[in-house]
Amino acid sequence: MKLSATILALAIYVSLATAQSQEWGQCGGIGWAGSTTCVSGTVCTVINAYYSQCLPARPSSECTGPTSTASIPPAPTGSNSNALARAAGKLYFGTATDNSELSDAAYVAILSDDSYFGQLTPANSMKWDATEPEQGVFTFSGGDQIVSQAKAHSQIMRGHNCVWYNQLPSWVSNGGFTSAQLTSIIQNHCSTLVSHYKGEIITHAFETEPFNDDGTWRSDVFYNTLGTSYVDIALQAARAADPGAKIYINDYNIEMTGAKATSMLNLIKDLKSRGIPVDGVGLQCHFIVGEVPTSLQSIMQQFTALGVEVAITELDIRMTLPASTALLAQQETDYKNVISACKAVSGCVGVTVWDYTDKYSWVPSTFSGQGEACPWDANLQKKPAYSGITAAWA
Repeated sequence: MKLSATILALAIYVSLATAQSQEWGQCGGIGWAGSTTCVSGTVCTVINAYYSQCLPARPSSECTGPTSTASIPPAPTGSNSNALARAAGKLYFGTATDNSELSDAAYVAILSDDSYFGQLTPANSMKWDATEPEQGVFTFSGGDQIVSQAKAHSQIMRGHNCVWYNQLPSWVSNGGFTSAQLTSIIQNHCSTLVSHYKGEIITHAFETEPFNDDGTWRSDVFYNTLGTSYVDIALQAARAADPGAKIYINDYNIEMTGAKATSMLNLIKDLKSRGIPVDGVGLQCHFIVGEVPTSLQSIMQQFTALGVEVAITELDIRMTLPASTALLAQQETDYKNVISACKAVSGCVGVTVWDYTDKYSWVPSTFSGQGEACPWDANLQKKPAYSGITAAWA
């Protein structure tokens, strides 16, 4: 009898365990008829009235990693975008910029106002082709100019980037290096770049866009030569060069539930489990009007639950031209929803728009027939989108 009871209890236990929702699985919500319990190590977390999800139990410290030695300026006052972001407890509302734009006095006047922008990202001047065009020959004049622009106006800097499959000089992409040679090249490039800006940059985006949209690893010179170990090599070189800087991995199309986001989550879990330095995930957020993913906040929560912080790093929301009153109104709502998602996640440290004005947006030259993606128009006038941003921060 005792044996039968034990077997029965075990059967019940196994039945209950197999009925539990797995990590990242649904566990509740209006109309949900499945399991409302989660496997060990996860917690059923309400995302909205229609969806609850099994998220990893939050570690004792939501965001781990170093405290940057780059100083955080005092928060500005007022009702502009960065002032409101700081009042909401974030580190910044920022923008990308590029060197050619710094000769535009009207543009620079807005760019320099720290009540609008508390952080700058160099769009191109810290990439590999700009900083090491010939092997072992480094030039930092473009990056230095943007760092000087930021320092002069009490704005923090975000580095962009160390290892990316694009904008590589041909000596890297076509070098035919052995694994040992490419390892040394990555280490030298990342450590030299980071050392040059040590103490001046709060966050570096070191590994950018490692995955295809289906979640597989992107085929490029780094992956094809070194496999996934190239990520470890870059991150470790960065940490050694500036232990005080935050190290991020960036990608696009990880802002919604799917194979690519799952691959990034698994990569972060793997890196953390092996002690490889990674402090944050950058969600690029190049969106289309009316198509902002509803799972954005949930995805950010899933990353922060792993002990890293997140940031929205390249936000713009494009539309099919010509712009209309209805499209601009929807864009306002979309910007508001993106900012609200970051505001709601304590581990989301800030938002960067991928240049603040349509005058210098990358979108029209990349997506035929599309544009009007930024919060300011080409005449440097605020669009309804800017009102969406400030309403969300407030």
